[in-house]
Amino acid sequence: MKRFLKWGGIGIIVLSGLFIGAGNYFYNVAINRSHDAVDLYGGSESASAMVDEEEQQRKLEEVLKWTEDQTFEEVEVKSKDGLKLSAVLLKSDEPSGKAVILAHGYKGSNEQMPGITKFYHELGYDVLKPDARGHGKSEGSYIGYGWDDRKDYQEWINLLVNDYGEKDIYLHGFSMGAATVLMTSGEELPGEVKGIIADSGYTTVEEELAHQLRYLYHLPAFPLMDITSAVTKIRAGYTFAEASAVEQVKKNERPLFIIHGDQDELVPTEMADVLYKAVSSDKELWIVPGAGHTEAYTVAEEEYQSRLKAFLKE
Repeated sequence: MKRFLKWGGIGIIVLSGLFIGAGNYFYNVAINRSHDAVDLYGGSESASAMVDEEEQQRKLEEVLKWTEDQTFEEVEVKSKDGLKLSAVLLKSDEPSGKAVILAHGYKGSNEQMPGITKFYHELGYDVLKPDARGHGKSEGSYIGYGWDDRKDYQEWINLLVNDYGEKDIYLHGFSMGAATVLMTSGEELPGEVKGIIADSGYTTVEEELAHQLRYLYHLPAFPLMDITSAVTKIRAGYTFAEASAVEQVKKNERPLFIIHGDQDELVPTEMADVLYKAVSSDKELWIVPGAGHTEAYTVAEEEYQSRLKAFLKE
């Protein structure tokens, strides 16, 4: 009996060590800021079959040339926990009092989203493009998946209102950036914030990372998700369950436009419906046929722009 208890105790210790090691490994893969970590969203989907690749390449070269010709101002804010956060600001040709904050996705930077940047600029908007904490030129040792970022976006909004006199501000995010603006929507925001656009956003960090475990690693969520969440609480200060866009949009009081591709395998399309149903303010849901993850603008550019103009009342 004593021998059984001895070996049973050793087995529990070994198993616990393995679980903790696995939790730390997945933290380093998914949460920790690292240039060699796995990109959970990189290269998993090819461009939609509905897209003419040659035409898309032509448009990309055109918008990149346009981007090179623009003058972006580098701006910074300090986060509530003391991090230096970086962004670029493209001012409109004529003062309009209108601005949009564009939020990039996981492992991205403010150098992305050139097409939608051009679209907003041509509508007369100032375009602010932050590097999320833990990304690009912004400080931060871990990725917040939108949760800590929601507080950072309050600082960016305050910058636009107080330093640039913006009167009409919209938040527009893609993937993790969509979750960021959704989570921001539930915070106390100034009246200058007029609406939120979320393209390919997830419901909660817990549900999204559980999906990634199944999709990329073919592993069940339990117990690794619980262990990694506990590690994240210790090392980054938040749990996966509390980082909920669903709970945040329940508190949102502004018009909200949710966009999602019906072929999205990285952030399941049904998450868009869950988010939409949780919103009690003015809302719109557009499921884009044939679009994969963050492909809606590529697959249906003209309709995307038309719907955005209607939402913006342009």
